[in-house]
Amino acid sequence: MDIKNGDVKKRRGLVKTIKIIGIAALLLVIIFLGAVLYFSTTVPSIQEISSQQISQSTKIYDRTGTVLLYEIGSGEHRTLVPFDQIPQSLKDATVAIEDQNFYNEPAFDIKGILRAVYVDITTASLAQGGSTITQQLARTAFLTLNQTATRKLKELVLAIKLNEYYSKDDILGLYLNEVSYGPTIAGVEEASEDYFGVPVQNLNLAQSAVLAALPQAPSLYSPWGSHVDELLQRQRTVLRAMYDDGKITQAQLNSALNYKITFLPRTESGTGMRAPHFVMAVEDYLIQKYGEDAVDRGGLKVQTTLDWNLQQAAETAISNGVARNIQLYKASNASLVAQDPKTGQVLALVGSANYFDKSNQGNFDVATQGLRQPGSSLKPFVYLTGFQMGYTPDTVLFDVPTEFSTNTDCPAVPNFSSTNKNCFHPQDFEGTFSGPMSIRDALAQSVNVPAVQMLYLVGEKNALQNITNFGVTTLSNPSDYGLSLVLGGGAVHLIDLTEAYSVLATDGVKHAQTMIMQVQDANGNILESYKDQASQVTDVQSVRLINNILSDAQARAPLFQSSQNLTVFPGYDVALKTGTSNDYRDAWAMGYTPSLVVGVWAGNNNNTPMQKNGSSILAAVPMWSAFMSQALPLVPNETFTQPDPTTPANPALGGSYRDANGQPHAILYFIDKNNPTGPAPANPANDPQYHNWETGVQNYYR
Repeated sequence: MDIKNGDVKKRRGLVKTIKIIGIAALLLVIIFLGAVLYFSTTVPSIQEISSQQISQSTKIYDRTGTVLLYEIGSGEHRTLVPFDQIPQSLKDATVAIEDQNFYNEPAFDIKGILRAVYVDITTASLAQGGSTITQQLARTAFLTLNQTATRKLKELVLAIKLNEYYSKDDILGLYLNEVSYGPTIAGVEEASEDYFGVPVQNLNLAQSAVLAALPQAPSLYSPWGSHVDELLQRQRTVLRAMYDDGKITQAQLNSALNYKITFLPRTESGTGMRAPHFVMAVEDYLIQKYGEDAVDRGGLKVQTTLDWNLQQAAETAISNGVARNIQLYKASNASLVAQDPKTGQVLALVGSANYFDKSNQGNFDVATQGLRQPGSSLKPFVYLTGFQMGYTPDTVLFDVPTEFSTNTDCPAVPNFSSTNKNCFHPQDFEGTFSGPMSIRDALAQSVNVPAVQMLYLVGEKNALQNITNFGVTTLSNPSDYGLSLVLGGGAVHLIDLTEAYSVLATDGVKHAQTMIMQVQDANGNILESYKDQASQVTDVQSVRLINNILSDAQARAPLFQSSQNLTVFPGYDVALKTGTSNDYRDAWAMGYTPSLVVGVWAGNNNNTPMQKNGSSILAAVPMWSAFMSQALPLVPNETFTQPDPTTPANPALGGSYRDANGQPHAILYFIDKNNPTGPAPANPANDPQYHNWETGVQNYYR
């Protein structure tokens, strides 16, 4: 009896719950219908359909707010084209990627709306789309861009009105003539002419798919920007969607996938763009933070960190230097980044020699996107790690033929003609060795064998931790590089390496890198403004020791020889480190003062090697020097703070490399690498590198 009563109570409870849910659902429907009826009186009527919304362009300025670098969305170009002149391939491609059920649905897609509502609720945002082509037309042509529930309801109501008044072909035609295909390009005719140089009616299938891919994010996917690979990947998605919809055959799909897409170059006169690579990097940042609509049409005012005078000096130095390098070293490109080390603000950025030079992939931004081998430019951070552990500029390491591999296939006396890839016995470009060298001379002259010894002594993990802390983001796994890391075994971005060197310029303080001073919306509200983000990432003394070495013109003179004059600026305290990859693909010059840090890369955008003599000293330093000579008078003239004097307890750390009997030894004879400031090892041979290093030293003195 009790069980039956329980069942009855459960049923009554279930019925009550169902009634409550039903009433709530009914109320929601009533509220929704009421909102729809209300907003139907507030959206434009069909008769007002010609009243277009006025878009406001985003303006990007230099740091003074007076030099306009670029205007995104200004001067929008549109050429109307009749629906029957738009190729069927473009119509089908657009429907396939934007709204597959366009011809069979009402003005809205109920499943898409429910999905969007669910995502918006669960993510506490209004970012999810779910819009049909009709809704997109309503939003693009007649409504504001604000992501609000009110705007979305208006969009739905207006879409219903459009669907009642116009045929599906009319709506699709209006959409294709209205939608944005780039910051200043509206409609398919303008897009076809600007990107491919042909009237829209002459587009082929592959080109049609490209245009259909653009409206989702026209600035991000711009054929003139830095995300062309993503655009072409989306184009392939469009083609496969068309095939799945039965709009093209397998043969047509294969033909379009294999068709090589080429875009017309963006002409400099047509864009009015200054500092193009810098501007494109800023635009990417704005899109990621504020969205496509806000950047293309929202009227943002962006004050950047760019110093227009320094930017012009940078562009001139790179242009002149590349013209010279093409003739001498077959190096057709270069890149430069200048940064204020005290603020992290990027003052100048040249991503490639000529943004508009399509033949040399000029629109590719080597500074922010190119991964290039840094050569010896990582050596200062390895030696800095050594200073943290107790080594000093006077510590002596041996530049002698040394085998670093402990593989039994590799003899302790290196065979430089061997092709055994298990062996590792580096040498300098000249193929000569200098014997015992202080760390000061070894770093200043960028000698390879002592640098590899230093990396072994400090440990790859410790060195990489410093390099990462200083700002290099692409070297994360020590096992990928081994001891070759110190000779450029990894790959880095120029802009990151410039940030890392800025930490040296500021006594170990890292200021977060930025290109933005301030962003305002169309109403003058400040959306963001520069705030210094500073952190001490290493001790002061170790940094000052590095600065003292790299600014020592006398110590680096044997390396630069006849080019030494390019590294010295009378009256200025300037530090410099160079780097050249082993295959001459990459040449670097990284120089700085306490007020300015400048990084230069030289090479080819397609990563082909320069001629063998295209080293950093010959290919990169002249451009760096030309820029520094123009830039130094424009920044404060400051000197580096000198390091404190030190007297290490262990004589080997102070430069001694002979035992009590006057016999020379490798440093592992005197130093336990796990405790370098402690006592000498009881049995040096326990270290796996000792035999190889000691063999090199003893052979040198025979």
